[in-house]
Amino acid sequence: MHIEHTAVIVDDYDTAIEFYVNALGFELIEDSPSLTNDGRPKRWVVVRPPGAATGLLLAKADGDRQQAAVGQQFAGRVGLFLRVDNFQAAHQDMVEHEVEFVSEPRTEPYGQVAVFLDMAGNKWDLLGPA
Repeated sequence: MHIEHTAVIVDDYDTAIEFYVNALGFELIEDSPSLTNDGRPKRWVVVRPPGAATGLLLAKADGDRQQAAVGQQFAGRVGLFLRVDNFQAAHQDMVEHEVEFVSEPRTEPYGQVAVFLDMAGNKWDLLGPA
């Protein structure tokens, strides 16, 4: 048993794909036409880090309630955690791709960490070895 995907609500599929694939280095696993539960067209878009089993389902906001959640899925807390083997290289690459960091890198008992924002404003931890 494993978690296959977790959803991230986005404003625009293509902007989100651009961020996750180009800025974070994720792979685009699937981008297929699909339907909402009530039969309207949408896309089934999945990205994930290379070699990972769990992906992000990029879900375009549908309606006012979902639109209000874009960038606020975790009520201002860090809600997603990206673990990398080489923290300095990953951090530098993300800075070069203009990823916005809201904290400077620091060392905690669990390893190196810096908080960054995705393209919608959700907070993530970039995590590396101690």
